[in-house]
This record gives sequence, structure tokens and C-alpha cells, in this order.
Amino acid sequence: MKQLLFALALVVNCLVAHAQHFEGKIVYRNTYQSKTPGLSDAQLTALMGDVQNWYIKGGDYRSELNGTQVAWQLYRNSENKLYSKVAGLNKLLWNDGAVNPDSVLSTTLRTGATTIMGYTCDELTLVCRSGVQKYYFSPRLPVQQDLYKAHRYGNWYAYLSQAGAVPLKMVIETPQFSLESVATGVHPLKLSNTFFVLPAEAQTMKSPY
Repeated sequence: MKQLLFALALVVNCLVAHAQHFEGKIVYRNTYQSKTPGLSDAQLTALMGDVQNWYIKGGDYRSELNGTQVAWQLYRNSENKLYSKVAGLNKLLWNDGAVNPDSVLSTTLRTGATTIMGYTCDELTLVCRSGVQKYYFSPRLPVQQDLYKAHRYGNWYAYLSQAGAVPLKMVIETPQFSLESVATGVHPLKLSNTFFVLPAEAQTMKSPY
């Protein structure tokens, strides 16, 4: 189970016009298939949720999920830390963005691989020690990738350094599960800086995963 939770923690992290970087919200529909004995697809989906709302502004992002395990995650660029609100814990767990237990072994880029919500997307495949990760992205939805150079955790910068854009679809394969995450809504929004601030008086602790 600890290996499963570690793999899920990486995925949650994993689980946007030219000239102007995307700021706003993307809604994803997540589909899980369990490879873990004793854990059904339905149980895994209930844990992680099938809807994810993801917000980004500059070098900060926030993810909100409808599962029972992780309520939300917040990456603060100024600290290079990813904070997670996990069910049953009073303290927020944090991961150092500079630390990546995984590693990328090889990459493959295929242009014009598919179309998602009217966006022509390229496909970037990362073959990692943890499994295979496929990302589909459109250069019409760019991210300020240089702001994430220190964000190694979850292979985030390994992805952004080549894609430079928000993913509109992700297919993640690990020994414990498979995940398909597909964007169902792209919403450019002006977001307040306070949206990416930790709750007042929040207590934190280093994540064991």
C-alpha cells in the first residue's frame, strides 16, 4: 500500500495563445484501473476522485480533487514545495520540489498526435523508472516553463522542459495502476495571488511519500 500511495502522490502532482502564458482553470476527468490486489477500480477511483480542477498562475498551481484521499494540492514556487491536504491528517504534508525519487530514462515526441477540445496536440512519452507517462499538449496553451526549473518532483520539469504547455491529456502506467486524465474544460481566468496562499495558521510536516 505504501508503494501505491507513493505512486499516487507522484501522479496527483503530475495528477494552457502564443505570446501570453495561460492563467486559469482546467477541468480533467480521471479514469483509474487498479493493478493492486484487493483494490478495485471503483475503490481506487473513490480514493483519488474522478474530477480534478487544476489552476495555474505564473509559477504557482493548485489542484482540487473530489476523492476521499487527497482534497487538494498547492505548489508554491517561492518555496519550491508541494503541499497536500490528506484525509485524516491535521497537518499539511509537503514535498520538496527539488527531490525526485523517479527518473526519466528516455523521451519520444510525436507531433499532431490527436485533437482534444479543438486543440491539436503533440504527444510526449516519458519512459521512467516508475513506468510510462504520456502527455498530450497544445502549444496554444503555454506555461512559463523557466519558473519550474527547480520542480523535479513528479517529473514535472522533465515534461515542461520539452512541452512548455499545460497537458490536456495524460496516460500514466505504473505497476500499481493506470490512469487516463482528459481535459473536459479549459477556462482562462484572472486568479488572485491569495488563491495560492496556504490557509491561515496551517501546520505542516514533511511527507513520508
